[in-house]
Amino acid sequence: MRQAGPPRGATAPTTFTVQLSSTRRGARLARLLATQWLDEHGVPYRCTASQTAALIVAELAANAVRHCGTIGRDFRLRLVLTGRTSAAGGVLRVEVTDARADKPLPPGLPRSSPGCGLLLVDALASRWGERINDPITKTVWAELKLPTDRIVLRTDRRR
Repeated sequence: MRQAGPPRGATAPTTFTVQLSSTRRGARLARLLATQWLDEHGVPYRCTASQTAALIVAELAANAVRHCGTIGRDFRLRLVLTGRTSAAGGVLRVEVTDARADKPLPPGLPRSSPGCGLLLVDALASRWGERINDPITKTVWAELKLPTDRIVLRTDRRR
């Protein structure tokens, strides 16, 4: 049976996945690796989209460290970049998976919790949410719409 490819005018999604230690250093590395990867795929370091993505990655990674760091479990960062060659622009999906499915997000925005990381994610992301994967892991994800101007998705990089 023949599988359908990406829709006409779309590029296939490009992904990046890395597992990091649940430490402050791991959260910082997640942010740095994300901006490096985005730059390699046509989203320059100092553009607004890169800075916004860095903030979202930092907040989601910091939450994973806060909830998993005390039990010595790692977290996984996954970035999925999809783009269109039409005026629709691209979408960056940021996923952070941790080993605390027993600590789901509270219903609604956690305004009473310490810090305001998820409020920041809510303000910056187009959409966000969580997914319980299995009895052990959960994924908190956020999607960011990328502007069409000045961003070229480079999916075929030759060295």
